Amino acid sequence: MELILKQDVENLGFKDDLVTVKNGYGRNYLIPQGYAVLATTSAKKVLAENLKQRAFKEKKIVDEATKVAEALKALELKITAKAGEGDKLFGSVGNADIAEALAKNGQDIDKKFIAIQGGTVKRVGKYNAVVRLHREVVVDLPFDVIAEAK
Repeated sequence: MELILKQDVENLGFKDDLVTVKNGYGRNYLIPQGYAVLATTSAKKVLAENLKQRAFKEKKIVDEATKVAEALKALELKITAKAGEGDKLFGSVGNADIAEALAKNGQDIDKKFIAIQGGTVKRVGKYNAVVRLHREVVVDLPFDVIAEAK
């Protein structure tokens, strides 16, 4: 089943991508949730016209995302968390904590665009996160998890 995505779908594609999925996934999930529409010939023509018109706007968005990426690369992110014996954290540090730390540094980035390599962090140390600002602009963001002073 061919579909045109109306918004980004994780592990499938980005908005306005033409994707092929199994019939059940498309009919029972993507279309009812409003994530996709059927790729009829008329819908494909409309999509092609929209993509032509959006090409100019897209360049501006990519340039802005690149500026934000440069600002993120310059940041030195330190996240404090309560830690117990042997550098083990009470709880964990996730993408929401990184989004909060970035907001304190003046960069508002939604937590769904941040992915920590290896999942959540449960120990003190240096880690990496990947921030997707745009489908073409992805930033590697190193951060430190440090123990809170007792």
